[in-house]
Amino acid sequence: MVKQLRRVNVAVDLQDLSKRLFKAADQLWANSTLRPDQYAQPVLALIALRQMEAKFEKVHADLAPKFKGRLKATPADYQARGAIYLPEVARYSYLLALPESANLAEAINTAMKSIVDNNPDLAGVLPQAYGALPDAVLRELMRLLAPLQIDGDAYGLIFEYFMGAFAAAFMQKGGEYFTPSSIVKLIVEVIEPYRGKIFDPACGSGGMFVHSAEFVRRHHAAPEREISIYGVEKMSDTQRLCRLNLAVHGLSGDIKEASSYYEDPHRLIGKFDFVMANPPFNQSEVDKARLVSEAGMVDARFPLGMPNTNNANYLWIGLFYAALNETGRAGFVMANSASDAGGSERAMRQKLIGSGAIDCIITTSPNMFFTVTLPVTLWFLDRGKAKGPRGDQVLFIDARNIFRQDSRANRSFTAEHIEFLGNVVRLWRGETVEAEQGSQKRMKETFGADGYRDIPGLCKVASRAEIAAQDWSLNPGRYVGVKPGEAHDDESFKLKLEVMQEELELLNVEAARLQAIIAGNVAELLQA
Repeated sequence: MVKQLRRVNVAVDLQDLSKRLFKAADQLWANSTLRPDQYAQPVLALIALRQMEAKFEKVHADLAPKFKGRLKATPADYQARGAIYLPEVARYSYLLALPESANLAEAINTAMKSIVDNNPDLAGVLPQAYGALPDAVLRELMRLLAPLQIDGDAYGLIFEYFMGAFAAAFMQKGGEYFTPSSIVKLIVEVIEPYRGKIFDPACGSGGMFVHSAEFVRRHHAAPEREISIYGVEKMSDTQRLCRLNLAVHGLSGDIKEASSYYEDPHRLIGKFDFVMANPPFNQSEVDKARLVSEAGMVDARFPLGMPNTNNANYLWIGLFYAALNETGRAGFVMANSASDAGGSERAMRQKLIGSGAIDCIITTSPNMFFTVTLPVTLWFLDRGKAKGPRGDQVLFIDARNIFRQDSRANRSFTAEHIEFLGNVVRLWRGETVEAEQGSQKRMKETFGADGYRDIPGLCKVASRAEIAAQDWSLNPGRYVGVKPGEAHDDESFKLKLEVMQEELELLNVEAARLQAIIAGNVAELLQA
C-alpha cells in the first residue's frame, strides 16, 4: 500500500515511514525496559502531538485577528474549533528545538502534563513516563516526524497507519483485530450516520467514530454539532488510545472502560441512532451465568436469548440490536461462520430475521485485515425498515471480487469501491446515489438507468420465505449466484472451506499468543 503525503516539495511514503518508525521501535526494544505493547503508547502520543500542533497552528491563525492586546484566546476557544490548546512548552516545534544538552524526556513529560492542565478531558490519556526512554531515541523519533508539517487531517492517516501496524505486530489478541479503514468506511457508507448518537460497545482505538465524523464532514456538516459519541472498551491502554485518537481528530466522546458482556455503563437499551462495531470473533468462555438473573431471566441487553454454544458471536448481535432505537441502524463485522451457524444460534438468527430489522449482508474477500487472511461478513440492521415495504426482505451483496490488491498479503476497498457498494444499497432503499468518488461509470454499466435490480454474482434481494428455504442462512453466496459465463462452483463446499479456514486462522492466532507468553516467561526465568 503506497500513499503519498505532500507539503511543498516534501513527499513521504507511508510504507517507508512505517519501516523507519519500526526501526526506532526496535531501538526502544533493545535500549529500554519497555515491552512493545508498552512503548506503543508513548510513540503514538508523539505522533498525536504532531497532529495536535498542526491543528492548533491553523486555529491559532484564525483566532489571532480577534484577540489582540491583553485579550487572549482561551482553551475553550480552541476546543470549539476542534483543536487542542497547546501551551508553548507543549508544542512539538518547541520540543524539537531544545538543545542536545536538554533533558528531552523530562521536557516531554512536562509538555504532556501541561496539555492535560489546559484540557482536562485528556486526563489519564497522555503518557507521562518518557523517562524510561533514551533521549537519543526520542530525538530520532521527533526528527523523523518533523518534516511532516502538513495541512488538514493527513497526519491522522499516519496515526491510523502506525496504529494498524502496531496492531499487526504487537497488539493482536485472540479473535480481536484492528479494523482496516476501508472496512470501517464501508460500514459508515451504508448506515449513513448524518446525525445522532453513535455507539460502539467494543470500540478499540475509535476508528468507527473517526470515520463517522469524516462522513459528516464530507456531507458538509460539523460532526461536533451533529453526532454524539459513546463507547465501551475493556482494556485500559486501548481506552486511552481511543480517547487520544478522538482528540487527534478534534473529537470528544464518552468512552467507558468496561466489559460489554457484564456491564452497561451507557444504559444502552433503545438509546442509540447508530451502532458500529468489530467485536471479537468467536470468543469463548463468556460467563453466561452472569447474564441471567437468579429468576432465570436473560438480561434485556440480549433479546435474542442465550446461545448454547461456547461462542459469543450471537451475544454481540443481540446487544447491537438491543441498543438501537426504533429507527436506529447498525453495521458490524462478523465472522463468516455466524451466517450459517446451527442449533441455538440458528434459532436466534431466525428470531432476528423475523423482526424485519436485517437490512443488508455484505461478504468480503480474504486478506482485508492486517493479521489474518480470513474473509468476513458485514451485517447491517435497520429497525425502522421493519415497518416499511422492505420489511420482509434482505439485500445480499457478494463483494468477494471487489478489492484493490495493495500488496501480496493485503487488500482494501478504494473510495470508488466503497461508494459503489453504498450506492447499491441506496438504490435498493430508493435513496439518491452519490458520485463524488467516481462510481457513476460502474453504476451505469451495472444497473443502467432503471434503478435497483438483482445482478447475478453481485446482489440479490431475498424474501423471508426464500431465507427460510435456505435454513435461515445469511450467507450471500447462497443467494447471489455467479456472473453469467462463470463456472458455478459448489457453494456448499466453499462455505465449508471458509469455516475450516476461519477455525485454522483463529487457532494460529491463539498459538502465536501462547508462544509469545511462553517466550516471555522463559526470558524472565533466564534473567532471574
